[in-house]
Amino acid sequence: SPAMGAVGPAGALSLAGVLGGGGAQPAGTPLPLDLGRPVPPGGDVLSHGRGLDCWEVRKHNSSEWCRFVRSNPDCRLDGGFLNYLEGAFCVFPPRLLPLAVTLYATWLLYLFIILGVTAEKFFCPNLSAISTNLKLSHNVAAAMSVFSLTSPLHGVTFLAFGNGAPDVFSAVVAFSDPRTAGLAIGAVFGAGVYVTTVVAGGIALVKPFTAASRPFLRDVIFYMVAVFLTFMVLYFGRITLGEALGYLGLYVFYVFTVVLCTWIHRRQRGEGLAPPRPWEPELPTDAEEPESSVTNSGDYGEEYQPLLPSRETSLRILTAALRPLDYRKWRRKPWYWRLFKVFKVPVELVLLLTVPVVDPDKDDLNWKRPLNCLHLLTSPLLCVLTLKSGAYGLYQIQGIFPVWALVTLVGSILAIIIFLTTSNEEPPKYHCVFAFLGFLASAMWINAAATELVNILRTLGVIFQLSNTVLGLTLLAWGNSIGDTFSDLTMARQGYPRMAFSACFGGIIFNILVGVGLGCLLQMTSSQLVVKLEPDSLLVWILAGALGLSLVFSFVSVPAQCFQLGKAYGACLILYYLAFLCVALLTEFRVIRLPTL
Repeated sequence: SPAMGAVGPAGALSLAGVLGGGGAQPAGTPLPLDLGRPVPPGGDVLSHGRGLDCWEVRKHNSSEWCRFVRSNPDCRLDGGFLNYLEGAFCVFPPRLLPLAVTLYATWLLYLFIILGVTAEKFFCPNLSAISTNLKLSHNVAAAMSVFSLTSPLHGVTFLAFGNGAPDVFSAVVAFSDPRTAGLAIGAVFGAGVYVTTVVAGGIALVKPFTAASRPFLRDVIFYMVAVFLTFMVLYFGRITLGEALGYLGLYVFYVFTVVLCTWIHRRQRGEGLAPPRPWEPELPTDAEEPESSVTNSGDYGEEYQPLLPSRETSLRILTAALRPLDYRKWRRKPWYWRLFKVFKVPVELVLLLTVPVVDPDKDDLNWKRPLNCLHLLTSPLLCVLTLKSGAYGLYQIQGIFPVWALVTLVGSILAIIIFLTTSNEEPPKYHCVFAFLGFLASAMWINAAATELVNILRTLGVIFQLSNTVLGLTLLAWGNSIGDTFSDLTMARQGYPRMAFSACFGGIIFNILVGVGLGCLLQMTSSQLVVKLEPDSLLVWILAGALGLSLVFSFVSVPAQCFQLGKAYGACLILYYLAFLCVALLTEFRVIRLPTL
């Protein structure tokens, strides 16, 4: 692999030394991850074989852009299927650069749609099915999750891992390259500021409510501890193996605390869930009519079920299972829902073809024999073709037989055997295996989309000469948080503001602890047990300070109001975020800067 990575401080070698091509690097030397604006290296950098920073391409004449991008090792994008930098500076002529930016921005929005649909309708349901299959109690499952309609205690229940998957995958992908590590820190901290101010404040504006005192204090304290640990890691400029494991251990301790608190609460109540408070309705009313885990119009309500059971042909089952649009719902929905659905349908169709979903809430567990047999071919093929951007799938065994052909052959044989030994009406006993296959396939989809997302954000940063940190705290944080925003505000409008408010704090604890801990842990090797973090930009400290200050504000003001949260509290949080955003952008454009000593 060629040399790459931002140049660190004097005497520190970059990741290029580890990967080869950048000179030898002593064992035990920390891997530097540059979190700020790339600083143009000084001196005779080219003589050291490192090349100029890719961020400097716009400083050259437009006729030299393509040659600069192709010859500079720092402009090479790791992973991904498309080279966005070459596309912007080589495929499009300089005068059409705005067109390239428009296309990239459109594709960026579509990548967020892919992440959201995959996590919501395929990753989360399979995770739920695995939890049910392993006979995990709801309390244990609650520890892995963020949001549930069935627990009025707090919003920290079921599927945090699923809801946080796009954030965590994006962070892990960003941490994998020193040049994009700033995206991870910016996104983790930026999403934290956004969710705890804009989303939490919006809930208070939509529906004033009384917050659950103990869950709120527990979640805010854990989150403040996580932010403090990250602040200290940035201050010392490195994260060790023990500290990375400490992040994951703190999340495990948080899980244990949630389970213990839930058990104590239910024990005090005697049995079952606690009775609803006077300010909460007993049953949720879903005004949005959420779609089922799989957008499958073949699943009808009771009024549409035939009176007498009839045997459907395999072709009809396959056709119905691959229909991602419910025409009855289409007719009832407003125009903006239909427009958004038009963009989602191609994604849902491809996902239905490649990702099986097991639904424990259905009598047939969502068993579709012809489609599930097809999944035995398409899901493994998807995994090998998306792993390392297809490098493993295209590898030829003994230089003759490609891996993808072997996977196709084995998958086809398994599909034929299962099709001949099962029936359309009853799922086989081993149907739960499809949940694990669907979990893996959807994770590979999320990882592939997150890789493209990080690469395109880095390209936009080079085009507009923006730091990774500001891109992370704006575009990446907003994109990953938009689903939480809509779901939490919808829940608040339906009369469940307490759950939505708790989800604001419970979900992002998972993102910061697992995102930073796992992201750095995966970059360590047996000879490199330290990852060096280099917050060269003032913006990183402003971001960390803003998140800490917002948490302290809520920690003090919410109990001071006796946990009665109204519109004044919500307005203060939103104004705080706008002020933070102004300071961050002014810092990015060097209007605000530290005096040079």
